[in-house]
Amino acid sequence: MDNNKKIMFLKMITIPALLVLALGSGRLVSSGQEQAVNDWENPRVFAINKEAPHATFISFPDLKQALSQDPGQSSWYKSLNGRWKFHWVPKPADRPLDFWRPGYDDSRWSEIEVPANWEINGYGIPIYVNIPYDFAPRNPQPPRIPHDNNPVGSYRQKFTVPDDWKDKEVFIHFGAVKSAFYLWVNGQKVGYSQDSKTPAEFRITPYLKPGENLLALEVYRYSDGSYLECQDFWRISGIERDVYLYAVPRTRFRDFFARTTLDENYRNGRLELEVEVQDGNEAPEVRTRKLQVFHLSASILDDRGNQLFLEKKTFTLKPGDRKVLNFKGEIPGVKPWTAETPNLYTLCLELAAEKSLPLQATTRKVGFRTVEIKNGQLLINGQAVYFRGVDRHEHDPWTGHVISEESMVRDIKLMKQNNINAVRTSHYPNHPRWYELCDYYGIYLKDEANIESHGMGYGEKSLAKNPDWGPAHLDRIRRMVERDKNHPSVVIWSMGNEAGNGINFEECYRWIKQRDPSRPIHYERAELAWNTDIYCPMYPSLEELEDYARTNPARPLIMCEYAHSMGNSTGNLQDYWDLIEKYPVLQGGFIWDWVDQGFAKKNEKGELFWAYGGDFGPPGTPSDDNFCCNGLVAPDRQPHPALWEVKKVYQPAKFELAEPVNPEQAEIKVKITNKYDFLSLSPESFAIRWKLLKDGQPVADGSAACPTIQPWKAGEIRVKLPAEILKADGEYFLNLGLHNKDDLAQGLVPADHLLASEQLEIKKSQAVPKESLAAAARSNQPAAKLPKLRIKENKPNNKEITVSGQDFILTFNRSEGRLTSYRFQNVELLKDGPLPNFWRAPTDNDFGNRMPVRLKAWREASLSRQLKSFTINKEKTGAVLIRVDFFLPSVESNHTVIYQVERDGTIRVHNEFQPANPDKLPEIPRLGMLMGLADGFDQIEYYGRGPHENYCDRKTSALVGIYRTNKEEQVIPYVSAQEFGNRTDTRWLVIKNKNGYGIKFSGLPLFEFSAIPYKPEDLTLNRRGEKHFVDVPRRNNFYVTIDLKQMGVGGDDSWGARPHPQYLIKPQAYSWSFTLKPVK
Repeated sequence: MDNNKKIMFLKMITIPALLVLALGSGRLVSSGQEQAVNDWENPRVFAINKEAPHATFISFPDLKQALSQDPGQSSWYKSLNGRWKFHWVPKPADRPLDFWRPGYDDSRWSEIEVPANWEINGYGIPIYVNIPYDFAPRNPQPPRIPHDNNPVGSYRQKFTVPDDWKDKEVFIHFGAVKSAFYLWVNGQKVGYSQDSKTPAEFRITPYLKPGENLLALEVYRYSDGSYLECQDFWRISGIERDVYLYAVPRTRFRDFFARTTLDENYRNGRLELEVEVQDGNEAPEVRTRKLQVFHLSASILDDRGNQLFLEKKTFTLKPGDRKVLNFKGEIPGVKPWTAETPNLYTLCLELAAEKSLPLQATTRKVGFRTVEIKNGQLLINGQAVYFRGVDRHEHDPWTGHVISEESMVRDIKLMKQNNINAVRTSHYPNHPRWYELCDYYGIYLKDEANIESHGMGYGEKSLAKNPDWGPAHLDRIRRMVERDKNHPSVVIWSMGNEAGNGINFEECYRWIKQRDPSRPIHYERAELAWNTDIYCPMYPSLEELEDYARTNPARPLIMCEYAHSMGNSTGNLQDYWDLIEKYPVLQGGFIWDWVDQGFAKKNEKGELFWAYGGDFGPPGTPSDDNFCCNGLVAPDRQPHPALWEVKKVYQPAKFELAEPVNPEQAEIKVKITNKYDFLSLSPESFAIRWKLLKDGQPVADGSAACPTIQPWKAGEIRVKLPAEILKADGEYFLNLGLHNKDDLAQGLVPADHLLASEQLEIKKSQAVPKESLAAAARSNQPAAKLPKLRIKENKPNNKEITVSGQDFILTFNRSEGRLTSYRFQNVELLKDGPLPNFWRAPTDNDFGNRMPVRLKAWREASLSRQLKSFTINKEKTGAVLIRVDFFLPSVESNHTVIYQVERDGTIRVHNEFQPANPDKLPEIPRLGMLMGLADGFDQIEYYGRGPHENYCDRKTSALVGIYRTNKEEQVIPYVSAQEFGNRTDTRWLVIKNKNGYGIKFSGLPLFEFSAIPYKPEDLTLNRRGEKHFVDVPRRNNFYVTIDLKQMGVGGDDSWGARPHPQYLIKPQAYSWSFTLKPVK
């Protein structure tokens, strides 16, 4: 390390330390320590000859070129992405020691794409663990790294430098390299770097030569820096982001910080611009040169290219010197930046020599906005905002941690279309392009430093409390802040994740506050200590949220993680937001998390599946199974049903009846609350559409002019209905939708997109008396005109009894107490008749709360029952009554099923469940009956909540209506096999074959159902993540569950939380009924 750079570097580190870096080697020699240690096992060595961090920008020769804002258009930019020579070894002792020599023979080396992760390309093993260190899962001893398990990748690449760069300073930029690396150019050692998620830049001017040059990199999978990179994601390595060269004049601006805020009235823009200029001339003959005069101009352009601000500074600079120039200005009537209104302006910088010849120029998009905390609320531009957020890992199922711009835009598009307005960059600074896209499209960012030492715990061993690790903590935070400081989308700095709290984070907090007081700081492990501006708990209960809100706190509460969306999850979300909107200090949170971190892989049959922890490497490879799959979307970004719930709960408008509906009047008054923080609803920009349903069928529709409503204010519309329409008996619902008339989010949300929806119950159907239930299930054809039912016992064993009528035959097995055949017009409808069922295949959340163990008695009750009695009788009405009494030994309960067979083939199925000792029983997973339909019955139509999968604690987004679906659409391929496919509040269900034959199930009054080509037992695993979804063979027929209720899926967390009490099924007496009827 250059002595001047070393001194400057140490000044930037505010934590005192005795540190001397041996020139060139980067080895530590401190007092009391004589022996040399590896740089990659030394917490004090994390940067040798590495450039100080700076804002993201590329220089251009003049402002005209710079206005393109495309690095590829700059003659001073050269990408080195592409095919590189590559050599991999499993441990450092095996690495080629002199591969960096220009004459080294690499003809037998492989090639690898840059950027790329080694493990995705067949070099080493991808490892997924959550908390432990994958290289030391049981007994971590920082800063030690195992020498027998630390793969090393050696890279070589040849390049040429453009001729017109001769008089320039040339730098090489590595966007991200995991986890540590050395760099050589033309056989000369240049430097060393750690921190795998921020850029490493080196000045390589002295090492270049005319013509072809050689670049060599030695990358270590593990280093002491890995102790600060214990994030809950795939542990993979390599060059993960872009590599490029860039040139700048020797006298240049090196960095700039544009503080673009608003005045006290939030109307005018304020620019406070700090530009660091320096002269890089170091030759002795140049250093004696007299002072030179330079000009630096700073301007602001609007989106039409109009210049709103211009200021020029003239200054002198000695060779080798640096200065900081400050610009100030006010832009009247500026359009503020928010996630809803991402208004951007162009900042232009141009450096010129004394004769006004341009030397260097660049442009960056900036947005004017103010972030502050007042009265316990986080305000943006003076307005309290809700963070309707998600946590997002950078993940691609085919390329690992190498993320394309296409993937980033796809994520933002899905987020904007589903009302997500904020992202936490969990748990590291993301690709620089991500921030530019969030500036442009409008996403609030909580920018998180690449620090997590979860595997060390939070006690005295925490690295947060160890001063030896202080400089490394601060370096990572400083590099994030300096890189991302000009982005309006970054509204909160996060110092890291799950790394304990102590003196190191206290010093980091102080440094950020000194460097950038314009943004609040978040750190979850600080809890309520002084070194966090926001209380940001993980997975708090509703009770904990309310307890905090009632204390009138000075700090807002924004959950950094909540609603753990692992597998079939994300229940209770509406409950959380009902509470959040009750207390001003509660301002939302970030759902964990956005995408399932599965990798694309094929099994022995050639079937594609999403691989997770344990799917790579030999037995014993560290793994936390499928705990990396917690996303609202699948690895390929196909939405899970939970995303529709998120869209509904996060929606920007609320609809409710303004007054009770009078069926005598053909008008419904609806109150609308605008839940945008900045956008006003108006008839020019938004449309409201409505549809009236009677018994699930549309009977009227139309539109209403959207009233002008300011943010968080309410207005009213009047829905005009046809006269007399509500007088007829039936069940009426009014569906309402808010649509945008023009594109939003720069076109990612197209015009006429459904932004918000609601279903209002207008009128209930006339109640059917209990005694009429059976009659309601019968055909309209008078019973007297139908032949009488015939009962026949099949000899010789009398095990089977048939009940037959016109066009149908029912067969009961009296030894099993079940209906075994249901034939209509000689077409078999059933494969397995209905039996009581109390079990669901465990979800990921169920495994987390030990449901398979706690509730196993209900699984046994579904599989094993004792037949107590089977009786059959004819009623005076002509119906046949079959009564079956079961005893369920595992739960010491009685269960009775009564089949009432009518002359038209309708069967009323009545269930009575009676536990002997309910106080000794746990909650019931589900309460219903399971049956298998005959093959080919896979066309579904139902009247209930849909169209997507829904559960009692995740149904806000599922509106009541008539929906049609089929076998393929019913299958929800969660990454790991588990319960799926439920529908709630069902009135009736019809399942047919291609010829139109089928069964109609009717609720008395409502039921839940699933109809999928799996039994619950097929999807029941012994442990979480034991099987992928594709591993479970699909049956040829549908298995249908008709349930009184299934318990909720939960989602507060996936390691202990159960569904909320109101979504559980208490062990008590229950009775319920439904009907089956053949249809054609």
